[in-house]
Amino acid sequence: MTTTLDDLYATILTRKSADPTSSWTAQLLAKGPEKCAEKFGEEAVEAIIEAVRDDKAALTSEAADVLYHLLVMLAARDVPLEDVMATLQARQSQSGIAEKSSR
Repeated sequence: MTTTLDDLYATILTRKSADPTSSWTAQLLAKGPEKCAEKFGEEAVEAIIEAVRDDKAALTSEAADVLYHLLVMLAARDVPLEDVMATLQARQSQSGIAEKSSR
């Protein structure tokens, strides 16, 4: 089963080889992993601000931006989304407290 995140990640991966003048994603990836990480951080802060303000519509929009920029950051470092999903799935078999103490 394909999810929206899978589809989005696949699109982002195709943009890695695209002309940067043709796509925002290609422009961002062309600037390197550090810029992708910086942009992810900016979007995460914006999401935090909207969560504190309790503006559900704005938080929804910022959360979408965070997810997009997370996927761009993963693509910039060649981290497959499936690896992240496998890690999340493995963590479901234990409590969050146990998982955190095992690190």
